[in-house]
Amino acid sequence: MGLTLALDAMGGDHGPHVVVPAALSVLAEQPDLTLILVGDQDVLARELLAHRVQTSDRLQIQHASQCVEMHEPPSQALRGKKDSSMRVAIDLVKAGRAQACVSAGNTGALMATARYVLKTLPGIDRPAIISALPTMTGHTHMLDLGANVDSTAEHLFQFAVMGSVLTSAVDNIERPRVGLLNIGEEEIKGNETVKEAARMLAASDIHYVGFVEGDDIYKGSVDVVVCDGFIGNVALKTSEGVAKMISHYMKQEFKRSIFTRSVALVAMPVLKAFRAKIDPRQYNGASLVGLQGIVIKSHGSADAFSFANAIKEAVIEVKKDVPQRIRKQLESFLTERRAS
Repeated sequence: MGLTLALDAMGGDHGPHVVVPAALSVLAEQPDLTLILVGDQDVLARELLAHRVQTSDRLQIQHASQCVEMHEPPSQALRGKKDSSMRVAIDLVKAGRAQACVSAGNTGALMATARYVLKTLPGIDRPAIISALPTMTGHTHMLDLGANVDSTAEHLFQFAVMGSVLTSAVDNIERPRVGLLNIGEEEIKGNETVKEAARMLAASDIHYVGFVEGDDIYKGSVDVVVCDGFIGNVALKTSEGVAKMISHYMKQEFKRSIFTRSVALVAMPVLKAFRAKIDPRQYNGASLVGLQGIVIKSHGSADAFSFANAIKEAVIEVKKDVPQRIRKQLESFLTERRAS
């Protein structure tokens, strides 16, 4: 059975210049895939011409006359740009013409539009942003990464359910280990919201392993890290900043003298392998989990390789039917609560 995805071709810092080559590379790898490029028809036609390709049954164009700017207020995009490439792409999912939407556009506008059009799953109060992060043993999934800056214990519990189900589906782990991000591993530490969420998780069927600290995120000791969006976004941006700082100082030191330049040449294979392991482009593609449809958020500055990985993430979630799995898991928990 073929899959169809809608791509917001005008979103992000680079728009069609990144989306089109990314789409072509994924189509070449996956013969059962159809992609709909959503955006200005003339602009997209010119971009396809530059790559010496034409539209076909597997590569289509859906015209959209508007584009959501990267710093545009979500409310303005939602009310004033109903024919934006972002909105039209999500509408295609709602209409059943596509099984998922991928966008590198404005995160706030994407979340607001997706929530308005697709609605949340029964039992989910708020969608969350979840993404894979590299660890010493592979990778972990972390949520929420910025959608909800003020979360209750119930919200954190819902995030844990969604994160556990998605990780189980995507990584083929029967019972993912779930940790709750806190300022310490001891039960007495943390605020009342985190403590209450811990009690709820401990009483559930989720494989909850307890509190984890910031340095545990990259150790690989858990498969899912749960936190509210404020903490998650700060942790993510801090990690990205540290990675850039390490890269900056390594480049400086290797360029410091003829000797260090020679050392750099010898160490190049190791450095390339290290960079490949922590390359954020490999982990591009955050899911707006909790919606009645699949929406994948690509980094706004993504290049073609990075955006292609976001498309592949959408393909995996469609094949694994992640929203339906979350729905079933939530129904099970709600039934247990009523019985208790």
